[in-house]
Amino acid sequence: MPRLVRGGLIQASVGEETSAPLDHLKKLLIDKHVALIEEAARRGVQVLCLQELFYGPYFPAEQNPRWYAMVERVPEGPTVSLMQALARKHRLVMIVPVYEEDMTGVYYNTAAVIDADGAYLGKYRKNHLPHCAPGFWEKFYFRPGNLGYPVFRTRVGTIGVYICYDRHSPEGARALGLAGAEIVFNPSATVAGLSEYLWELEQPAHAVANGYFVGAINRVGHEKPWDIGEFYGKSYFCDPCGRRIAQASRDRDEVVVADPTDRSPRPSWPRSSRRRPRTCRLTTLSPPRPGCPC
Repeated sequence: MPRLVRGGLIQASVGEETSAPLDHLKKLLIDKHVALIEEAARRGVQVLCLQELFYGPYFPAEQNPRWYAMVERVPEGPTVSLMQALARKHRLVMIVPVYEEDMTGVYYNTAAVIDADGAYLGKYRKNHLPHCAPGFWEKFYFRPGNLGYPVFRTRVGTIGVYICYDRHSPEGARALGLAGAEIVFNPSATVAGLSEYLWELEQPAHAVANGYFVGAINRVGHEKPWDIGEFYGKSYFCDPCGRRIAQASRDRDEVVVADPTDRSPRPSWPRSSRRRPRTCRLTTLSPPRPGCPC
């Protein structure tokens, strides 16, 4: 019999000018997400992912040291501690994306993974950082991740995480599949005109190529004063055949809920077991390079 796992994704807007005091803005957004987490729990969600940098706006839209004040330690910081308590209360596995301070001046775009008993299982640090106009200045705030592509064995199964821009690189998606991920979550912040076409393609392609479910999250709305574009929502789950089995609206705060393993069987052909090792002679028609181990 298949295991049934009810998954949830939360997409939300900032809803306030980002010039507000940071403590006020952060509390406002955490309170909003706590209410949405409570809704997810009422709907029977067992594993839940929040959006990228969920307790603030997408501040890499500008280069301003003001936003360094948003950093927290992981897992010792107040936000992850709060989410551990909520996970324990609702028996929820949670993926919690935050702005992490590893040590003074060393910061990462990070997602903490919490088990259904509130235990902290570990973290993923975003590996690929966009740094380009208009409005994606991530290297001003983050270092590239240094933890590889870990998977986390939770009460509901083995999950993986990659964050936003990581999805444009297939290596991490492949590594997660080979490590045994059953569901991979991709918390994001991406705008219309830049990525919406790829939003419909890339994550289903990773799901098909690697034989797992994907939960893709995007925030919603326009964020002032930068307004780098419309965060178009459309968070979704897709199955290992690349079919979207649940999808949110483009413009509303929303909890997306799906029962992936109940509604969506895996493909019948065992692709991973047919995989051949990658060697130079298998991947190129050119003669081996000097010093090539093959």
